[in-house]
Formats: sequence, structure tokens, C-alpha cells
Amino acid sequence: MTARVRPGTAAIDTALALAAVGLAAWSFWPVYQSTAFIVLLGATLALGAVVAVLGAAFRWPSIAVAAAVVAVYLGAGVQLAVPTEATAGGLLPTGPGFVDLVQATWLSWKQLVTISVPVGSYQALLVPAFILVLLTTVVTVSIALRARVPEAAALPPALLLVAGIVFGSGTAAVPLWVVLGLLALLLVWLIRFRLRRRSAALRTLGEQSGLAMETPRERRSTAMLTGVGALVMLVGASAVGIAAAAVIPPSSDRQVVRTAVEQPFDPRAYPSPLSGFRSYLEDPRADEPMLSVSGLPSDGRLRIAALDTYDGVTYSVGSDGTTSASGSFTRVPYRLDQSGVRGTEHAVTVTIRDYRGPWIPGTGQLQQISFAGDDASTLAGAFFYNDVTGTGAVTTALHSGDSYTADSVVKPTLTAAALEKVEPGSDTVPKPTVVPDELTSVLQKYTAGVAGAGNKLAAALRGLAQDGYISHGIGPDEPASRSGHGADRITELLTDVPMLGDQEQYAVTAALMARQLGFPARVVFGFAAPAGSATSATVTLTGSDVSAWIEVQTTDGWVTVDPTPPVRPVPPKQPEQPTEISRPQTNVQPPVDENPQQNDEPPQAQVDSTDQQPPNPLVETLLAILVVVGWTLLVLAVLAAPFLAVIAAKWRRRALRRSAGTAAERIVGGWREFADAAVDHGYEPPPAATRVEFAQTIGGTRAAALAKVADRAVYSPTAPTPDEADSVWKAVDDLRGQLDRRDTRWKRLLAAVSLRSLGYRGGRRERRDGR
Repeated sequence: MTARVRPGTAAIDTALALAAVGLAAWSFWPVYQSTAFIVLLGATLALGAVVAVLGAAFRWPSIAVAAAVVAVYLGAGVQLAVPTEATAGGLLPTGPGFVDLVQATWLSWKQLVTISVPVGSYQALLVPAFILVLLTTVVTVSIALRARVPEAAALPPALLLVAGIVFGSGTAAVPLWVVLGLLALLLVWLIRFRLRRRSAALRTLGEQSGLAMETPRERRSTAMLTGVGALVMLVGASAVGIAAAAVIPPSSDRQVVRTAVEQPFDPRAYPSPLSGFRSYLEDPRADEPMLSVSGLPSDGRLRIAALDTYDGVTYSVGSDGTTSASGSFTRVPYRLDQSGVRGTEHAVTVTIRDYRGPWIPGTGQLQQISFAGDDASTLAGAFFYNDVTGTGAVTTALHSGDSYTADSVVKPTLTAAALEKVEPGSDTVPKPTVVPDELTSVLQKYTAGVAGAGNKLAAALRGLAQDGYISHGIGPDEPASRSGHGADRITELLTDVPMLGDQEQYAVTAALMARQLGFPARVVFGFAAPAGSATSATVTLTGSDVSAWIEVQTTDGWVTVDPTPPVRPVPPKQPEQPTEISRPQTNVQPPVDENPQQNDEPPQAQVDSTDQQPPNPLVETLLAILVVVGWTLLVLAVLAAPFLAVIAAKWRRRALRRSAGTAAERIVGGWREFADAAVDHGYEPPPAATRVEFAQTIGGTRAAALAKVADRAVYSPTAPTPDEADSVWKAVDDLRGQLDRRDTRWKRLLAAVSLRSLGYRGGRRERRDGR
């Protein structure tokens, strides 16, 4: 890095470098989305520019620049990248903040891709952005000011943009304007480097040989046409990007680092919480205090986990661990945006008593959670959350006295009557792998003669409430009722008379019925405060308060539904005999067997296609051909744009020379046109060659005569006439034709798009002073 740059040029290059790095760094905005990131970006750009400019001005070696970067990182890292650990209004670092900064240098990268976004200024997660922006700024400005090949300065911002995409969100893409804006800026910067290098070469050639520079008019024309070529390339690339975005359907799952990295918490490594339902009702846990809750919602329910995957044995969280949306648990930043969730905002404070397990009780879709107590920092670092199901968990053990406050959005609770007007939602829920035949038969009986998905779901819930009875099967006073919720237990529930079970079996049965009717549904395991408890006061929930219910998604969002039959005396069990179940003509249509990714489209999405006209094969073929031809032409146009820009630049240059103001300028322009054509055809002019010497290199008497005419037009006291200028240009056309006839067709094509003549202007030129 030994090149010298004038102060004015250096200032412009520094400004362009900072603009490029700033645009590229904005690709991290979907990850942070906070004012702390904006402050970090502006301050880091300024600090990095200062280091690079001082290094260029005082010719610091690389080791000195690296030391300055480390000093800036340690000196300003806490204030910018760990702002919550800074003191004195964020101006001074603290000891713990400095420790977090140093540890985050290598630990924060994995933490950043295992947490929900946006992360804001949570803990030390701004450190990766600080490191990348600082290094990119210093390297970019240093290359622009000091490198022999300053064009390489365009590479670091491009790599920073790629880093922002790779470490970005798995759902929100980098805005298109950021990518196109950076592309345009880098193109302009590269054009500036090219023109500056070309002007320097021509200036050096003129100083060494006494040759005249190109005219200002030609210089402006070349710069303009080069810029037009770059603009054509940019417009072509933009057209391809926009067309692709319009034609190719967007993917909801973007392949980035956070989607590929193995998540620290796998729900499939733990047993389904619903499997231990009956154990809460047995001695001694039935009377033991599990949780103390302050601020329960009006329905008195506290969710433990939402279960959406049924395999015929258990209802569990997540279909196959980290690969499904409901099985992917990530760390939670300072706050989650739940503005799109229908419900009521509510804050609840929970204190752990005898409850144990990885699942964190809550009331709905979490917005923010704050742990308290001696283990607050440990629990906060071990907390993971799945926003699809609204389920939280910790990877460390809970202890009595652990406490936290959770701000959530509580879903509305609907009765069977309120469900009559709803329609199924469209969320993806894993399809049950096993559905008992008896469940389908009973559902047909309950919904016979009923039209509409909402009406059928309400009828099914009324049927369960009418036929079902509650018994936990514990103690001598309760009829026998087997625990579990496998397919065999659900079959037993639906075939026994009377129907006998508890919340575990009824919630699973109702969820499977809702799935059969096209509703996305899941089972929720949790606690329900006893009737009459004051939800505004602190309520102690015991093991006997365990419960289960379901959540179904309608077109208005997820809602809570309690399918548990009312508590009433259980009639004597009828003697076992075959139960005849009528199968009316109006049957519930069986679910469509679709793959787990599509997961049972709701009934209204299953359109009867019997009346639809079959597609016309000829029209389909023509449309396919037109699409292929259109894309082919678009790609060819983008590929041909730079070559067409070169041809247009040469055509414009030729027109300017031929239409110059005086006959002498036209004659000299004719010689330049011939010399440029010779250079494009591969002729190399000798160093500091005169026109005649260059003509001798090309060969031929006409070329030598043209060189002498151009010399006479420059140095003769008698001004040439317009007719002489016309004769010169006619000779130039003939000579160009001779050059073309000497080469093959392929070489003629290469000469037409060659860039060599755009940096060379032929033999001897008149000086700027007119001599």
C-alpha cells in the first residue's frame, strides 16, 4: 500500500467508503432493530475512518493499524456494543461490561444465531456487528487511500452485506433497496477509480512525451457513457431481481445460519408433560403447592406447554425437534413483538414452589420475561422460547423460590356457542399420524345434519359435554378411569358407556376432532385456578388444580376452548355389548392425506374442481414457451449490456470527433479514430511514439499519409479546409475497413467491444497550449 492520493480525492473516497460500509451494515437491521444499533453504526464508522485516515496520512505499518483497531475495540466496545453495562450516561465502561465484551468476542456469534430476532441491545449481542463494521470500515478506507489497486475496496462492503444476510433473520429478508443501493454505489465508485487511473496514465504519458491530453469534451463524454453502461447493468440486474421476486414464490423458510445451527434445547429430549397428568392428582402431590401466581387472567388458566404433535401414543411438543416450527426453541431477547396476536395484554408473576420440570408456566404469547431471585441471571441465560406455540422452557433445574414476571398476550376464550360462526385458520400444524376409527364414527354421529365447520365443531363439543363424565380413577369414591391418552385409551373413552375420563382424555379427543374438521388445533397442559378464586390476588395452585384444554385457530386467530364435560354424578356402567352407531348419509368428509408440510388445508380451501374447465394444452404450452423465451431474452440483455455500452461509447466518441468545430480538430480526430481502431485490433504503439512512428507500426502508405496530414494540420500555419477534413475522414473509413479485413470475424467482434482504446488516444497530440 504505497499509492499517494490527493487530499480532495481522499476525502471523496473516504466518504464513498463510509457510505458503502453503512449501506452494507444496514443488512443487520432485521437482527437488531434498535436505536442502540444506529448509534453503534454511526460511531463505529467514524472511529474506523479516523484509524484508517491516520494510518494513510502517517504511513503506519499494518501492525500499527491493527493495534489502533484493538485499542478502539477495547476502548469503545462497552459503550457501543454492551451499552447496558456502561455507566456515566453510557460514556464510561464498567468492569463487568469489559469482561462481557472480551468474552463476547468469541461467544456472542453462536448466541446471536440461537436467539429470536430482533435482539436490540440484549446482553452483548451487538458485539458481532461492532467487530464486523469496525474491521470493514478500516480495511475499506485503507485500501481506497493506500492500495495500488484501490478497486479492491469494493470487496469488504460486499462481504459485509453477505455477512448480514448469513447472520440475518430466517423469515425477514434484507430489503431489496439495500442490495441495489450498495450495488449502484459500488459501481459508481469503481467507475471513479477507473477514470482516475486512466487520467493519471494519460497525464503521465503527456508529461513524458509532450503529447496532448484528450479534450475535456471527450473526457466528459467517455465518463458519461461509461456511467450509462453501468446504469444499464444496474437496471438490468434490478429487472432480473424484481422479476424473479414477482415470478418465484417466496419461501417462508430462508436458509441462513440460524436455521441450520443446532438449537441448544430440543423438546423431544423430554417426556410429554401431558403424560404425567394423573401424577399431579395422586398423593402427596395433589395437596402440595406447585406455584404461587399473582395476576392470573380472568379465565384463571396458567399454561405449561402447548402440544401439537400426536403419534397415537402421546401428544408432544414439536414434531421432530428442531426441524419443525413448533419444535424450534430459541433464546429470547429483551422483548418480542406480539402486536399481530389477537388477545389481551396481561402481566403475571409466578413463584416456583414444588413444581419441577423444564417447562416455564405462562399465560399466552410472551412479550417479555424478567427473572428474579438468586438464580435470575442463570435462568435468563437458560431460557428458551417457541413463539409458534407460546411455550417456554429452561435448560437448568427450577428450584423453590425462583420467580419471574411475564408480560403476555392472553388469547380469548370461546364457548361452544361462540364457535358456531367461526371458520378454520390456515396455520401449519403437524398432522396426527394415528386417528382412532371410533373417533371418526362418533364425530359423524355428533355432526349429522350440521353444515359449516364452526357449527360442526360446536356440535362435537356439545356431544362430548352431554355424553362425557369426569373421573380421575383415584380413590374408592371414583369409578375406574385409566390414565393415558394413546389411541387405545381414546377408543376406550368413546366406546364405554358411560363415557368416562378426565381433562387428559377429553382435551386430546377434542383436538383430534377439531383436526378432522379442518381446524388447526393443539392440546394445552397447565393449571386452572379453582372457581371463585380472586385472580387479582396471589393464588396458590396445587397439584389438584392440574388441567388440560385445547386451542384452535380460526380466521381471527388462536382461541382457547375448554372441552371438559361438567362435573356431575356418574351413572352406573352399562353391561358390555356392541354399540351400534348409525352412519347417516351426511357424513363428515375424511381429511385429505397431505404431506406434513401442507398439513390439512381447511375445508374452505378445498375447492371442488368438478365444474372447472381443464387447462388448454396449447395455451399452457405457449405460455411455457413465452416464459422461457422472455427469461432468456432478459438474461441475454443483461449479459450484453456492458458490451453494448462499450459500442455506444465508441460511436459517441466517433460522432464527437467527426463533428468537431474546426477542420483541424476534425482531421486530428480522424487520426485518433484510426489510431484507436488500430489499438482495438491489437496494434501496440511504441512508447512516446509520434503519429508517423505509430503509422509505420501499423504498416501501409495510406496510414503514413494520414499521420503526415494530421501533423500538418497541427503544426502548419495554414489552416486546413473543410474539404480536406472530409477527405481525411473518408480515408479513415477506408483504413478501418482494411483493418477489419485483415482479421477474422471473431477478432473483429473482439475489437468492437475492446476497452483498450478507451484508455489510449493514438500518437502525437497537440499540446493544451495549442502548439
